[in-house]
Amino acid sequence: MTKKKIEQILTTLEGLYGHEQCGLDFNTPFELLIATILSAQCTDVRVNIVTRDLFKNNNTPESILLLGEAGLLAKIKTCGLSKTKAKNIILTCHRLLTEYNGMVPEQMNELITLPGVGRKTANVVMSNAFNIPAIAVDTHVFRVSRRIGLAGGKTVLEVEKELMKSIPKDKWSHAHHWLIWHGRKCCTARNPNCCGCMLLNLCVFGNQNNKEA
Repeated sequence: MTKKKIEQILTTLEGLYGHEQCGLDFNTPFELLIATILSAQCTDVRVNIVTRDLFKNNNTPESILLLGEAGLLAKIKTCGLSKTKAKNIILTCHRLLTEYNGMVPEQMNELITLPGVGRKTANVVMSNAFNIPAIAVDTHVFRVSRRIGLAGGKTVLEVEKELMKSIPKDKWSHAHHWLIWHGRKCCTARNPNCCGCMLLNLCVFGNQNNKEA
C-alpha cells in the first residue's frame, strides 16, 4: 500500500473517530492495568460496570490483596475467565509491591513479565496511562487493519510490527483507537457495513466485496 493511500486512510479515520478515547474507565495506571487484564474476551462496557464497583474501595495493589483471591473473584465473576483473571491479578499485585514499590512499570519488557499481561495489555497501558506511542492489536485492530490493507500479517505480533512501520509514530496511539472504533461501529466481524463505509474506495476487502456484488 502506498504512503499516500495510508495517509488518506488515516485522515479519514481521524475525521470519523478523532474524538474517541480508550473505552475503559480509569483514573490511575494501576486501574487501567487491572481493567485491561479484565477486558480479555470481555466487552469494555461489562468491564466498566465491574470496575466501577471494584475500584470504589480496591484501586491499589494493597487493597486488592486485602480482598484476597476469593473476594476478588466474587467481584469480577461476570467478566468471564474470572478464576484465571483473579489469580493473575493477585499475583500481579504481589509483584508490583515486591519489585516496583507498588507502581506500574512503564516499559514493555517489564510489563509483560506481570501475570496476565501480554503485549496488547502492555501497549494499552503504555499508550493510555503513560502517553508512550504504542499500537495495541486487539481483535478489532487485527481484523480492520488486515481488511483495509494496512497489514497482512497472520499473527498479532506481525500485524503490530507492520502497523508500526506503515503508521507514523506520532499517530500510533491515536490510530489504535481509530481502528478499534471503526471495528465496533462499521467494520464489524460479521456483516461489515461496507456500503456505508467512508473507507470503501481505499479498502482492499471493501473493493473485493463491491466487485463481487
